[in-house]
Amino acid sequence: MKEILVVSASPHITSKHKTSTAMRVVIAALLPALAYATYLFGLRVLFVTLVSVAAAVGCEALMQRMLGRKITVTDGSAILTGLLLAFNLPPGVPWWLPAAGSAFAIIFAKQLFGGLGYNFINPALAGRAFLMASWPSLMTKEWLAPVGGTLSGIDGVTAATPLSLLKNPANYGDPQLLIRQLSDFETVRNVFFGKIGGCIGETSALLLLIGGLFLIFLKIIDYRIVIGYLGSFALLAWLLPTQGSVLFHLFAGGLFLGAFFMATDWVTSPVTRKGRWIFGIGCGVITIIIRVWGGYPEGVSYSILLMNVFTPFIDKLTKERVFGELPKKGVKK
Repeated sequence: MKEILVVSASPHITSKHKTSTAMRVVIAALLPALAYATYLFGLRVLFVTLVSVAAAVGCEALMQRMLGRKITVTDGSAILTGLLLAFNLPPGVPWWLPAAGSAFAIIFAKQLFGGLGYNFINPALAGRAFLMASWPSLMTKEWLAPVGGTLSGIDGVTAATPLSLLKNPANYGDPQLLIRQLSDFETVRNVFFGKIGGCIGETSALLLLIGGLFLIFLKIIDYRIVIGYLGSFALLAWLLPTQGSVLFHLFAGGLFLGAFFMATDWVTSPVTRKGRWIFGIGCGVITIIIRVWGGYPEGVSYSILLMNVFTPFIDKLTKERVFGELPKKGVKK
């Protein structure tokens, strides 16, 4: 009987995908965007990414050794954390910055909370938030112009990424003219295909979209979070007094990276179906609020981290009825 019955704490969720297999599939879905970023910004992209991944794997093994746990760096979770952190960095950052971010992500946001499956916030985003708080100038200025294009995606405007330009258009020329140019078909196309500057993983919305749909097709990630996130964001971008078109807001920045690859993290997102809708919608609402009224041009990272904190409450609020349980009105004393 011991061999066929397993006792564990709820929720009892099973999947045909092993953790290591799922991690490798997600990594594979990110590789086209990484290859394209390397083409746009040069081999420095690979250097930053390798340093980030190596630091994540090394810190994972070190912490597991120090805490007396089984070393599980081969499961791919540390590699994915390092890769996602690199995707959230400007390509021109010094080598020690991704190392510091990955170390914080693995040590403080993952291993000290118990390791894989016990962290309450996304480790890669925690690492990015740590770097933004510690070295904001390096995180917002180390941009590189892409091959054959400009940082902004607009000819003649070379000093700002698209979202930075939208946030402070008066710093770069005629505000009305620049805002119209950002919504032009040519600029939106450049943003969608990735002929722009930005973080390593913010370049090609097209390749991130293809990778994300691939994960949804394989049921590695839940479509509810993605649709809730992108749908609520697009609706509010249309309703609120935002500058720039809805398509520009959808394709610019790290929205696709966050919606497909970070908000859908299995550990830090809700387990219930209703909860995942709420989680995704909450991410979309917070993202657009930060973009429109916040001090930063982008709000994806902080929106997901904030919703990570509310995940236990969302799960409790949307707890599904236990099989065989009667409604309270039908219970007789």
